[in-house]
Amino acid sequence: MATFFQSVRGFARSSTKSNQNLKAGYNSSASSSSSAPPMPSLPNASSLQAAGQFAEANVSVEQPKRFLSEKYAKCSVKGNFLTLAAQPKNVELGEWLAHQLVEMNRLLAGMLQVVQEVDSNTGRALCNESSCPTMSAGRLTYTWLENGRPAKIPAPAYIVRVQRWIVGKIHDPNIFPTEPPKEVDALAFASSDSSTPTRSQPLGLSSSILDQHGQTENNWVGKASGFPANFHADVKSIIKQMFRCYAHLYYGHFDNPFWHINRHLELNSCFVHFITVTLYYDLLPRKDMEPLQGLIDIFIMQGVIPREAVAVAQS
Repeated sequence: MATFFQSVRGFARSSTKSNQNLKAGYNSSASSSSSAPPMPSLPNASSLQAAGQFAEANVSVEQPKRFLSEKYAKCSVKGNFLTLAAQPKNVELGEWLAHQLVEMNRLLAGMLQVVQEVDSNTGRALCNESSCPTMSAGRLTYTWLENGRPAKIPAPAYIVRVQRWIVGKIHDPNIFPTEPPKEVDALAFASSDSSTPTRSQPLGLSSSILDQHGQTENNWVGKASGFPANFHADVKSIIKQMFRCYAHLYYGHFDNPFWHINRHLELNSCFVHFITVTLYYDLLPRKDMEPLQGLIDIFIMQGVIPREAVAVAQS
């Protein structure tokens, strides 16, 4: 059975035309993510354990948003996003979700860098404390726990904390193990192929993929690959924070800079991949999707979000 980081490097999907188009588009859109600005250290590590668990509504009236127009709900890549989201038969579900989290975090980081990069003329990033004094998405303001209390902080500070929190989770071997558990080590690598697991997990589409794998006290998602019992909960927490970052990008920065520099198509592609995985594996409550539900509905109507993912979410 492939280890977590081997799965990140080694998963290869079928070479269909749609899959090649998707991968090519993602590689071009995320090529600048490695040069993201450095992240400052966090003042209170305890805040990470309950990152942004509260949201407050304000009373401002929102003007119609460009990103909610079907005219601009287009993607830079074509193809069936399910080819990137669906779990391969020979890959354990925990390994696959871990792989998806790493990939989606990479894509999100590339989009965040667009608003984090410092303008040489102004000496400021587009997302700064003046332009984005709170982490807002429409009428919602997301808050961060400060000394056990929800506090409104500027969006750039919130985003940096989320990024550091996610990276900390991914690099914690107690949450994302880099070695297979000893009890399955011999079985997993019996084929002498360190890149492909030997066991198969057939998938159905009539109900939640995660429910079909029966998460119980003694059997949880990722157990066979050495992931802890709280792995599924950590996955959901990470997805929740990723969604909030996308929500802020759409509400606060879709017009400037994404639409103005013609990168809104890339943003849409990254978000469709993210939401397809989220729906297909039932990783986020629908109430948390409300800020971008209008956009999600457009992508569903267009058939950009695969019907299989929608069917799982509605089951």
